[in-house]
Amino acid sequence: MTLTTSTPKAPWLPRVLGAATAAYSVAIIAKPELFARPTKLAKDGESLSRGTAIGIRALGGRDLASGLAMAFAPEGQSLKTATAVRVGSDVVDLVLLGTSLPDREARTKAIAVAGAWGALCALGWYLA
Repeated sequence: MTLTTSTPKAPWLPRVLGAATAAYSVAIIAKPELFARPTKLAKDGESLSRGTAIGIRALGGRDLASGLAMAFAPEGQSLKTATAVRVGSDVVDLVLLGTSLPDREARTKAIAVAGAWGALCALGWYLA
């Protein structure tokens, strides 16, 4: 007698996470302050530097692409690959933001957010 176990499937999870990623990305592309204030890249009431705004919009563009890929990739290997890219991006954010933001509290929050989102997306990869 052979027992086989199969991975539970829930391809809706990475799709929901992808849509949420894309929505947040559109928001920070349109208004980089939404990312800059909690990360302390700009103080309340302070204007963003052009370079900071460009960097945040570039990050938003990367996340928009990965989020849309997760939301719309065909089920199977394509969805798993799109989700893996998102997890990789979250790992990069965790390391980069967690070590280089100008404020310890902001670094701690960035590690928590990127780590939690990366873990959710990794679960989505598993369930895809």
